Amino acid sequence: MAPKPIGIVGAPHDANSSFMRGPAGAPDVIRQILASDSGNGYSEDGVNVLAQITDFGDFQAPDSTEGVMAFESAMRGVLERGVKPIALGGDHAVTHPLVLAVAEQFGPVDILHFDAHGDLYPDFEGNPYSHASPFARLLERGVVNRLVQIGIRTLTPEQKDVINKYDVESHIWRGVLGECSTLEFERPVYVSIDVDALDPAFAPGVSHHEPGGMSVRDVLNVLHGLHGNVVAGDIVEFNPLRDINDMTATVCAKLVKELAARLITPGPML
Repeated sequence: MAPKPIGIVGAPHDANSSFMRGPAGAPDVIRQILASDSGNGYSEDGVNVLAQITDFGDFQAPDSTEGVMAFESAMRGVLERGVKPIALGGDHAVTHPLVLAVAEQFGPVDILHFDAHGDLYPDFEGNPYSHASPFARLLERGVVNRLVQIGIRTLTPEQKDVINKYDVESHIWRGVLGECSTLEFERPVYVSIDVDALDPAFAPGVSHHEPGGMSVRDVLNVLHGLHGNVVAGDIVEFNPLRDINDMTATVCAKLVKELAARLITPGPML
């Protein structure tokens, strides 16, 4: 029997969180919402995406800053099954090893990154594995062809230096999608969604509240308008300890379904 085209994997690791821990508990909470009778398995384009997903369980890694790198070999094992994976973090440090595994299979990837923060620190508070540093690590390794960041609303001079060095396309969020509504990518695409890209009004369950962010519809419009071959992605930084009435968990479940739809159907939904 051929495998289902999409794989869900948990990446429950938050040892690199700089403010508070909690995102390691996110994968199971998102799974509970996906399985709940409060919704169904269909994406907005009418595809029953949950029927096309296999849950591969949680990756295991030591609870240490360096331990997160164990996810690289774990992700490699899922990719070898011939599926397109969506990882449920975890803090944003998990993206570093996950993208390394994807780039090993596909070559340098294009990354579409939703976030309030650039996550481009050469190291943060002396930790090169910090959740504030994954994209700096990936750029240094030469595994990123193009990095497009959307939702950004807090950058430091240190991160701006990295943006300039590597020609990162970092879009400061002003409430208008503009050219980001129809992004075109030539290389295989990895989509990384830090849910604090959203305004806290839509996603209160994050460790770092940064007001003035995107709406859920803003994020979906970018995903739906994307031109390119999306091969993998992650949804990170959901902290269930700060959620209210499962608001953020439900947003994450919605993002899983819409991202899965893009993994199944390469063309835009506009």
